[in-house]
Amino acid sequence: MSFQAGPRNLITDVAGLKVGNAADHRLKSGVTAVVCDESAVAAVQVLGGAPGTRETDLLEPHNSVETVNALVLSGGSAFGLDAASGVQAALREQGIGYLVRDQIIPIVPAAIVFDLANGGDKDWGRYAPYRELGHQAAAETSLDFPLGTVGAGVGALSAGLKGGLGSASTALPNGVTIGALVVANPVGSVTVGSTRHFWAAPWEIGDEFGGLGFPSPLPADAQKVRLKFRDKPRDLENTTIAVIATDAVLTKAEAKRLAIAAHDGFARAIWPTHTPADGDLVFALATGSSGKRLALDDAIDHYAAAGATMARAIARAVYTATPAPGDLFPVWSSRS
Repeated sequence: MSFQAGPRNLITDVAGLKVGNAADHRLKSGVTAVVCDESAVAAVQVLGGAPGTRETDLLEPHNSVETVNALVLSGGSAFGLDAASGVQAALREQGIGYLVRDQIIPIVPAAIVFDLANGGDKDWGRYAPYRELGHQAAAETSLDFPLGTVGAGVGALSAGLKGGLGSASTALPNGVTIGALVVANPVGSVTVGSTRHFWAAPWEIGDEFGGLGFPSPLPADAQKVRLKFRDKPRDLENTTIAVIATDAVLTKAEAKRLAIAAHDGFARAIWPTHTPADGDLVFALATGSSGKRLALDDAIDHYAAAGATMARAIARAVYTATPAPGDLFPVWSSRS
């Protein structure tokens, strides 16, 4: 089965989702919020060795709360977890959240990447700005949004190249749509050796990240392990965090399986990945807006598409990054 992208080739091709971005370019950091029109079934899978998270325990299938109102991806390392409070405040102002007696509690899990040592000015005073950036991101959501050096991707770096915010979607023949959103900030490389070719090339649709395919023959340095800061490979200055979303009707356990499958996209797009120096994490969202439940054959295709869509989103994050003053690394478009 060949895959086709959705009309926007963004996670918002999954009906019921909107995305908002806010950033401080002096800081070289920002926040991305995925807001659900209606609460959505959610799960998470963490495979990196250095995660930074909020409210992920409630996403396990054996725990009581089935759905969430939003998800947050943020820069700022542990400081960036404040962004979820800003998103939560924006949703509460709109009367969105989990109702307990007469109290509205927006459910907003979050994850962060480390972007503190990327050349930005982090002298923010007593309190970090992420709560206000989160509020701004949640208040300015839309179906269409730019990729690359925006939102939580503003300060992202990969091995030798700027990272960024990426997204992609897949429209399956059975009428189900899958979308991915990712902040690509890995310790590893998304390109093959010293070439411009992306590891994710076999799953590219059209020329969404350059149309270069795989290099042939593979370069002699294809298997060389390239790290972001080779002189300090143990520093926890990395992490790729993502959301995989579907409009299929899933249980919480099935959403967990979707998050697991989407991690295959990390392995297809980044070398190496899931290291002790990364906090790699995938949230899963199931809006159920298609009304479709999946038989086994359809479920297998669904999970395969999750990995492919995630790999494409990671490549697009790096492909669309744009230069800015003070950058430590060049952008992909400058590589000859």
